[in-house]
Amino acid sequence: MTALAGPRPSGSCVGVTIPIPEPLAGDLESWRGSFGDPMAAVVPPHITLITTTPATDWDETIDHVRSVARRQRPFTVRLVGTGSFRPVSPVVFLNLEEGFDECVALHTQLQAGPLDRDLEFPFHPHVTVAHDVSEAGLDAAVEVLQAFEASFEVRSMGLYEHVPSGLWKLREELHFGEDADSSEAAAG
Repeated sequence: MTALAGPRPSGSCVGVTIPIPEPLAGDLESWRGSFGDPMAAVVPPHITLITTTPATDWDETIDHVRSVARRQRPFTVRLVGTGSFRPVSPVVFLNLEEGFDECVALHTQLQAGPLDRDLEFPFHPHVTVAHDVSEAGLDAAVEVLQAFEASFEVRSMGLYEHVPSGLWKLREELHFGEDADSSEAAAG
């Protein structure tokens, strides 16, 4: 487990994501940049499980997220082809053909207790490949990655804090099926 040093904030926003492993992450970052997405170099490819959710009690929040990770077992994600949230949102993404249900179950477990809140849209796990780019860029993303296919095993999720600069900082990488407190003690 990797933990960000420093005190745990109170009243900050939390995000939880599944990282995309290398070399696939680098490939997706390159594709995203080629479609004109300015966030390609700033936001690593990922599957969002929880986004911008207020955490009024960080200790309770991290205990909750650790508990969910401890109960989760590794699973496979298979990305196949593209989808889009247009016209509601200017986003093109890769579809999860396998691992979709596991991501929904993880989201449901995480979006409870201290992270419970009403969402504006139903949760739909995906990997963004173009966001807030021109219509031509969105069309290119759909066309170029229409036959895209890749698989990887998911063994962890990252717990992030939204910091005042507007960026997301990794607080902990939580490996599925592990006791975070024991891992932390063993690493220290």
